[in-house]
Amino acid sequence: MAALLIFSTSAGATDIPTTKLARIKDIASIEGIRDNQLVGYGIVVGLQGTGDSQQTAFPIQTLAATLLRMGVSVPASSIRVQNLAAVFISATLPPFAQPGTKIDVTASSAGDARSLEGGLLLMTPLYGADGKIYAQAQGPLVVGGYAVSVNGNTKQVNHPNTARIPFGAIVERGVSLDLRDRHSLSLMLNDADFRSAESVAGAINHNLGRPTASVIDSRRIDLAIQPGEDVPELLARVESTEVSLFPRAKVIVNERTGTVVIGGTVVLQPVSILHGGLAINVVSHFEISQPSFSSTGTTQIVRQTSVSAQDKPVNRIELKEGATVDDLVRSLQTIGATARDVISILQAMKSAGALEAEIEVL
Repeated sequence: MAALLIFSTSAGATDIPTTKLARIKDIASIEGIRDNQLVGYGIVVGLQGTGDSQQTAFPIQTLAATLLRMGVSVPASSIRVQNLAAVFISATLPPFAQPGTKIDVTASSAGDARSLEGGLLLMTPLYGADGKIYAQAQGPLVVGGYAVSVNGNTKQVNHPNTARIPFGAIVERGVSLDLRDRHSLSLMLNDADFRSAESVAGAINHNLGRPTASVIDSRRIDLAIQPGEDVPELLARVESTEVSLFPRAKVIVNERTGTVVIGGTVVLQPVSILHGGLAINVVSHFEISQPSFSSTGTTQIVRQTSVSAQDKPVNRIELKEGATVDDLVRSLQTIGATARDVISILQAMKSAGALEAEIEVL
């Protein structure tokens, strides 16, 4: 597995920045002002024989129920079509969305349809977590790929079983959030940190010129609203305020893809690393033992096993006092470390106290 290492480096250990400036709107959200997930189930029609097969029963049942609501009674057992597909619809209801607002939706095949290209989604209700209908989706699908099969030869580009409908849903019910007559609001930091919370509160109070923000915990900051104050204007000023952040030193590891991300705030202590490996291979093969012509024996299959061991030379890395992330990068590149090697080395450095950072495994 090839390792992909991404590092944020600096000139030296003493030059590593401990703070950075960011807008409050990029690091926090207003409590109550949030998106809501919607989901629905419907059918796509108008496919050119690439829909669900007869082995998938629920699309036919859905079509029969749809026809029955339109006054056409047809037994599901007598329907033989391949130009429709059952799909699940997902969408995101943005905050302050009102009836009539149009939102994008994504349709994904729920059966064994080969492609949704050229399909039309029939009217599908979209439900929220409370089971109520918040939007209705309908419209032609836009597929970012295709699949063609001729005489057993198949060519496929991207994923033709997933499609989007731009502005394909109309909001029927909004999630009301009245900002008028509010006495307080709360900011929620994306990453909990007491020092960052204090920095945000101090920057807001300095910008507004009055004690408006107060820290409740490492994530929550309350905003006091004066009677008759314009709340949208207040939030606009708060979200545009730049503050100093104190992010945690983190190392992100994804062993599945071989990706390692090391931030520039990671501090390295003096350490010496010895890294090697012992590879043992066990190979088995079978031979046929044939008796002689005059013998009474029988033909037998004999298993032959060979074992080989190879001990790789030890690779040595020495990080002295004041070593930077860039030094670690160069050392790992020198010894040709793979993704698994890098992950093992980082975990060992963390256990030895030579890596002052939090390791997060994805």
